[in-house]
Amino acid sequence: MLLHGCPVAKVTPAPPLPRSVEDRRPLPPLSGRVVDNAHLLSPALSASLARRLAQAQVRTCHQFVILTVPSLAGEPIEQFGRRVGNGWGIGRRGYNDGVLLIVAPAERRVRIEVGDGLRKALTDAEAAGIIRNDILPRFRNGAMADGIDAGATSILREIS
Repeated sequence: MLLHGCPVAKVTPAPPLPRSVEDRRPLPPLSGRVVDNAHLLSPALSASLARRLAQAQVRTCHQFVILTVPSLAGEPIEQFGRRVGNGWGIGRRGYNDGVLLIVAPAERRVRIEVGDGLRKALTDAEAAGIIRNDILPRFRNGAMADGIDAGATSILREIS
């Protein structure tokens, strides 16, 4: 089966896992490829990023979503990232080839969550390097939007 020219694996979904107390906080709604709930991006940059992410998905079949949240409400960003990635179904089922860039300015946290199907293209070390070299220096200078844009550019370069 093909989805927009991308093969889609046929698999039976796993039964839902029991939800812990931490998982009861609802996920933000998935409203597009860029979900800027922390209002860090201008409308023009948000639209530009969404266009670039869509074009990359057409070329590579890999789904990449950017999420900013005002706060993690005490939840570790690693756990939140897994919950969002799984809850939103980022990446193709059976391929697990999605990427999620999360920014939580209140806690000063950023994370790149990479599906197992993309770990060769975007390793943990490469993701950490993108955060350290492309995103955080701009954040420290107060340029949150520029950091997100630079991080997205580097992630797209790695997964394309």
